[in-house]
Amino acid sequence: MPDSPGGRRIRRAPARPLHGRTAVVTGAARGIGEALAHSLSRAGMRVALLGRERAAESLPGPSICVECDITDRTALADAAHRVAAGLGPADVVVANAGIAVSGPFDRTSGELWQRVIDVNLIGSANTARAFLPQLTATRGYFLQIASTAAFGSAPMMSAYCASKAGAESFALALRGEAEPDGVQVGIAYLHWTGTDMLTGIDDNPVLAALRRNQPRPARRVHSPDQVARWLTRGIAHRTPNIYAPPWLRWCQPLRPLFPALVARATRRELRDLPGEDTSSPAEVLGVGGRADWNASLASRPAARPHRWSQPDK
Repeated sequence: MPDSPGGRRIRRAPARPLHGRTAVVTGAARGIGEALAHSLSRAGMRVALLGRERAAESLPGPSICVECDITDRTALADAAHRVAAGLGPADVVVANAGIAVSGPFDRTSGELWQRVIDVNLIGSANTARAFLPQLTATRGYFLQIASTAAFGSAPMMSAYCASKAGAESFALALRGEAEPDGVQVGIAYLHWTGTDMLTGIDDNPVLAALRRNQPRPARRVHSPDQVARWLTRGIAHRTPNIYAPPWLRWCQPLRPLFPALVARATRRELRDLPGEDTSSPAEVLGVGGRADWNASLASRPAARPHRWSQPDK
């Protein structure tokens, strides 16, 4: 260990802190989860890809793919056993899986609204419950993927915003409980990211209004690969709060202002919307969200037909 100019010894971080360790990424079939799985693999990690859809196992390093519904605790417990047996106990677990619905609250079925909460919030807690014993054994790192939706809730996105605010709160509570056991809990705050969930963002009046009223740098949509690089850097340093993009850290002190700013930006847009836009049924955003909702419907006994019960053609 080299000495500093003042004679004190300097402890250097490992050159490749993630190399040879095991990572678990939920929602790894597409978007941020897929990009992050590749980024962690390139960093030398063994990666387990968990999701409702089967993820491609074309990673540069060792990997396994486990299909499971993260709202199913039994399935997740089985997945945790398979990960430990196939790759070794998890050192890093990323609760990334998430879906979103856009539309008026009173035009969103109770089942669909609850599904967003079940996947984004309950699924994250289930993931932590299944892998916490492994993380305790490895003194590992649990990363909860949150969103700037937790900063200020947007109309027409009530389930998504509620779930992301809840996921942030859950991670903060878990951080205090897990730290004495050597497990560190991080929260990643993501802004506009170019996943299929944001396809057609300019056609969504509320999201378009929010983006239009933000400063120009804040309107930029970042690629999943860029976001994955930011996340990987934070994971390597076991960072408590990861911001993607990094300038979001300066927004934390301003959070009390955001609900009023969001309401102001969307009030006129909602008032000027044609009546059919505010009375139309809710829309599941993105291919991954629709795949999850279709699978959820199919798993129910005697499921009734639904607007999203058939895949896109």
